[in-house]
Amino acid sequence: MKKIIVLLGVVAFITTTLSFRILINEDPWKVPEKYEKLKNPVPADEASIASGKELYNYFCLSCHGTDGKGSGKRALKLDQSPTDFTTEAFQKQSDGALLFKIYSGHKEMPAFKKRMPGNQDAMDGSFGKTRIPGDIVNYVRTFGKKTAHTLHP
Repeated sequence: MKKIIVLLGVVAFITTTLSFRILINEDPWKVPEKYEKLKNPVPADEASIASGKELYNYFCLSCHGTDGKGSGKRALKLDQSPTDFTTEAFQKQSDGALLFKIYSGHKEMPAFKKRMPGNQDAMDGSFGKTRIPGDIVNYVRTFGKKTAHTLHP
């Protein structure tokens, strides 16, 4: 009986240790250095924000929600919560990092490089040849600019 208890203890210890190791070694969303340094060439003006909002509503709204906090209808069906765009950690990322993540995807987040029209070239380490990547990054940035009594653009 004593051997069974010791064996169960060892199994429990190994299981717990492996569980923590899996959590620690989760695949981070690594952004290549060439993207980390990219600056958005599209000014965050009214036209860009409006265009970015249209793109967001079509491609991102279902998971990230109207508030950008990952509260979209589809989010409930995912294993992981979508990224909250309002957080300081998210907003601290470079424009190029956001471009890379939007266009490359990761786990349950789909890659949009082939879904957003005319921007397959945006994954060559630049913002591409159209305004679309810059517009979507500019719009996502607006979620970090929250004030007490303003509505989201």
